[in-house]
Amino acid sequence: MRLLIFLIVISSSQVFSAGGNCGVYLSEEGGEKGVCDNVDIDHLDLPSLQRGVKLYMNYCFGCHSLEYARYNRVAADLGIPDDLFMDNLVFGDQKPGDLMTIAMKSEDSEQWFGVPPPDLTLVTSLRSSEWVYTYLKSFYVDNSRPLGVNNKVYENVGMPNVLANLQGVQRSVCKLVPDIAENSGLKQDPLTGEIIYKEKCGFLEVDLNSGELDEEAFNENLRDLTNFLAYMADPIKSERESLGVYVILYLILFTIFSYLLYREFKKEVH
Repeated sequence: MRLLIFLIVISSSQVFSAGGNCGVYLSEEGGEKGVCDNVDIDHLDLPSLQRGVKLYMNYCFGCHSLEYARYNRVAADLGIPDDLFMDNLVFGDQKPGDLMTIAMKSEDSEQWFGVPPPDLTLVTSLRSSEWVYTYLKSFYVDNSRPLGVNNKVYENVGMPNVLANLQGVQRSVCKLVPDIAENSGLKQDPLTGEIIYKEKCGFLEVDLNSGELDEEAFNENLRDLTNFLAYMADPIKSERESLGVYVILYLILFTIFSYLLYREFKKEVH
């Protein structure tokens, strides 16, 4: 019984940790605000993790450290030789065994951005992978902000859109969408039977040919980056899950033998 309760608790925690609250984000399909986009996270997909660390080191590492990890550990986990990793992804005199810290001082970054950019080693554990993925694709032009951009997931964020050259210029626009009745059906004109549309604002739309990648390619890059950050938050996930199978099997066998031993003791008592 205790084993069953333990398994239920673990599976429930995984369910509730998935997804996340994405603020005022509104999907292209017109979904409800606050629902994050899904992203496929796979710690065993080494090509994706390798592309993800390349993106991180080129676009994110200037401001956001990964100070709970070491270069050589990440390189080993991702199947990248130390010399190749250090020569192509590290732009300084760091050693393979060093922690992945950044040169930017917190007092300088606070002056430039308002607050020091956080370390991102555990960001997917704090927010969820879906939140991070949706956040990264939700920057849009907002000339009222100091850096000229805002974010649908994290309003009034003090971060620039570092992936703008890949994604392109994205704007918040209004569109005509079918009106929904109280019974969740589409509203129709009682005379003509035609569907009634209403204007809905908050959709994100990229200016045509303003970025290096199309939407599909950009989303795939974001998936790789998010996949890498999910690995950083739990680098031993694959080993832990494989070991967990043996632990559960041991507990089951232990329970069976304990019950048989209990029956033998009970015979002696009577």
